[in-house]
Amino acid sequence: MIVRAAVAALLTLLPTLALAQPRPVPATCTRDLFQNEAAMRQRQYRMQQVAAADQPTQCAAWRDHVGFLQKARSVFATCQSGREREENVGQMDQSLADYRVLLANRCGRR
Repeated sequence: MIVRAAVAALLTLLPTLALAQPRPVPATCTRDLFQNEAAMRQRQYRMQQVAAADQPTQCAAWRDHVGFLQKARSVFATCQSGREREENVGQMDQSLADYRVLLANRCGRR
């Protein structure tokens, strides 16, 4: 009976223990995160440049930016862990949602 209880307790803890284990990260993560940061700064500058542009130019830039955000999110999701990962992936998800709404409202299916 004690063995069954111990096995049952272990089985209930396994999912928690699996989550607590550090995930292996690719060897390129240091480089990827550095490049991600540099690209973010470039993207911010690009978005500032098109802020006063005509709508077709803005729509093209926003679509391109959504593609970039998806790639950046993937780097954060792969290369970070814990709270830092949670925050950065969450920020990317929110930005993606915002730009998708912007594209839908201002750019349609063009």
